Order: sequence, then structure tokens, then C-alpha cells
Amino acid sequence: MSEESGRDTSVLITGGCGYIGSALIPRLLADERVGDVVVLDSLSSGSPANLAGSIRDDLTFRRGDVREYGAVEGAVRGVDAVIHLAAITGAASTHDRKAETFAVNRDGTENVLTAAGKFDVENVVVASSCNNYGRAASTDIDEETEQNPLNPYAESKVACERLLNEAIEAHGFDGTALRMSTNYGWSLGVRFNLVVNHFVFRGLTDRPLTVYGDGSNWRPFIHVRDAARAYADAALSPDAWDERVYNVGSNDGNYRIAEIAEIVREELDRDLDVTYLEDEQPGPSYHVNFDRLAETGFETEWTLREGIRDIADELRGDAREEVTA
Repeated sequence: MSEESGRDTSVLITGGCGYIGSALIPRLLADERVGDVVVLDSLSSGSPANLAGSIRDDLTFRRGDVREYGAVEGAVRGVDAVIHLAAITGAASTHDRKAETFAVNRDGTENVLTAAGKFDVENVVVASSCNNYGRAASTDIDEETEQNPLNPYAESKVACERLLNEAIEAHGFDGTALRMSTNYGWSLGVRFNLVVNHFVFRGLTDRPLTVYGDGSNWRPFIHVRDAARAYADAALSPDAWDERVYNVGSNDGNYRIAEIAEIVREELDRDLDVTYLEDEQPGPSYHVNFDRLAETGFETEWTLREGIRDIADELRGDAREEVTA
């Protein structure tokens, strides 16, 4: 997509009423390169409330499920770029809903890619996850590291990446998968089943911070607004994002879960108990390298501590002025 042709780009966001979508949509609507934004969402987990402030003439909302090809085809028709966010998330919860997870995540992605090929979409950005790496011994995981998915969510995302590669070869459009770090931070669609957000809420309500295992497992973290910036940049500047896959986050954003608990204690300035459930499965552990991402020119803007303070301010009702991008 050239700079000139990108001045009136039409962008489809699947799952746009979710956590990242609620931060992404206003960013796209404010971008001078974007002509209009189409949102496809089943509203099974997202809410129209997450579109507050974004309902305007250049936003089109379509209610539909990515598992239904007809709904996908109708939304894809006429757009230039697709940001495919729609998915069942919450990796740990997908052990009990594997078939549904694959139907939404894998089959839904196949529908999006099929429609994108049919209607000559220029660029497709697919949401993937660093969760795909599983429990990796290395503390320098890059995009060439073998993926080892430990739950149906990650398994489905590995399958989505494979489908994207096949579709790019078959149809010739630009495309990339973003292996996203664990999100945190405030947006209209904020989720509290993510560790940082969950800890802040528990801390503000004077409850212990519960850590599964001994807290030594690694995770990379990224603020939801930085995640939104990455999706927008990849969709609107595909020449800069010319690899098939990117880890998205920052090298300074890798933390052990025990560290997250301590940082939340410090930032909230409360004498909170931290409870370790060492008999419980702590889940995947991955310390990720983001050097390839730096080659695109993209950099994260939020620090973990800033994000924690911002969530706390929002929940207490004394939010400071939003940090401008």
C-alpha cells in the first residue's frame, strides 16, 4: 500500500468491541490516512459501550460471528486492510472449550483470509500471541524459536499463523501476524482476567495478590494502547512490517510474575499480602526478544509502572490527563 493510496484507506477490525479494539478504533478514526472503519463483532464478549466516543459517520458496525462466512464476506467487501482481532481469549480457560476455541480462532481466521483473497484486500494483520512459545528455557526467544503451545488458545494461534502464510502465498496480499505480549492498562473494554489489571483491582480492594506457582515464570507485557498502535501501524504501513511474524512488546517489558506483584504493591503504596499457590500450575513462561520489531521503527511508549498508576487512577475516579501518543 503506497503512501498516496493509504490516504483514504478503509480498515476492517474484527472483534473491534473488545479490549484492544476499544483502544484501536479511536486511533484509526483520528488517522488522516484512514477513510473509514468497519467493525465486525458478535457482541458475545465485547460491548457496544466500548465504542463510546467513536460512533460517527465514518464508522460502520456490523454484528456478525467470524464463524459464519457470509457475515465475514459482507464485512470484508470493499475494505483495503483487515485487522483480525476476533478470538476466544483467556488461555487458561480454553482447556475446557477446545472445540469452540478452534472454531472461533482457527476457522474464523480461515473465513477472514478466504474473503480477503476473494475481494483483493491489500493487507491482513492477524492477532497472534507470545503465549505460543509455551515454557521456553531460553531468555532470548525470537521469532525463529520453535513454538510450543500448551493450551488450546495458543494451539489455535499457531494454526492461524500457518493459515496466514498459506493465504499470502495463494493470494499475494501483504500480511503479518503479531505475536502480542500480555496486555495491561486502561481502555473502555478493559479486561480484569489479565494479571496486571487483576492485581491492581485486587490491591485497591485490599485483597491478597495471588500468584500461581513460585512466581518465577516470565511474561512480556505491553500496554493496550501500545498494542493498538502496533496493529494500526502494521495495517497502514505494511512496507515497514514486511516480515511474516513479529513479537510485539519491548525487551524491558519482560517480568517474572512475582516481580509484577511487588511492583503493584509499590505503586499502590499498600501493605498487600502476596499469596503463592505453589501447588497450582503457573502456566507458560517465556522471556521474549523484540529486536525484529525495532526494525519497523515501532517503539512502545508506556512503562509498566505508568500503566499501573493509570489503571488505579481510573478505578479511583481521579484519572490524570491521558498520556498523548
